[in-house]
Amino acid sequence: QVQLVESGGGLVQPGGSLRLSCVVSGFPLDYYAIGWFRQAPGKEREGVSCISSSDDNTYYADSVKGRFTISRDNSKNTVYMQMNSLKPEDTAVYYCAADGRDMGTTATLTTFVDDYWGQGTQVTVSS
Repeated sequence: QVQLVESGGGLVQPGGSLRLSCVVSGFPLDYYAIGWFRQAPGKEREGVSCISSSDDNTYYADSVKGRFTISRDNSKNTVYMQMNSLKPEDTAVYYCAADGRDMGTTATLTTFVDDYWGQGTQVTVSS
């Protein structure tokens, strides 16, 4: 059974940090690119970051560059996203997704095609 399970969300003050985790099962993480997406109430889904399967190419939305860092540990079937200097506009439900095209080597944030999705984790940035 394919599963992507996000965790690590919560309530944090502006300027604070959170680390999201995406644990996958039921498919070989080694051959998939993983992306993080978010959706705020009343807004469209937005691509946040993406990491390829092979040489760890990473991509970020302009709104999070320099603040968020995506990484992966295939031995733990887990992809992380470290979020620093959080802002109220980062408030959203964050989802991870998997793209297996070309064994995960060609996906970018703008070309990502999701094969699988997680259920999401809520991030709220507020004082």
